[in-house]
Amino acid sequence: MSGIFGRLRKTWGKKTAERSEEGQPATRRPEKTRHNLFEAAAAYVSACAEDDQDRLEEAAAWVSPEALSFGVNELACRAVIALARERDESPQTVARTLLGLPAA
Repeated sequence: MSGIFGRLRKTWGKKTAERSEEGQPATRRPEKTRHNLFEAAAAYVSACAEDDQDRLEEAAAWVSPEALSFGVNELACRAVIALARERDESPQTVARTLLGLPAA
């Protein structure tokens, strides 16, 4: 997950710098469409999984880095719980398996 958060910080910083260079205020959302943090997290994680840098950067600009981090964390928790129920395993076992870690 640290790779996602590293990319998040990098992307957010780059977008903020671009807006400042263009003379626009460094606001969170240049367009009028409002996205909530869960929409942003879903778009961000799916773009990351598909290695789509443009969609990743777009989703990262929808909400603040803190909100996106919270949304990504919530999505990860919900995904692990859903997989654990589906596999009839503990969330810890599923999380460790997804990360390629040995069983605890």
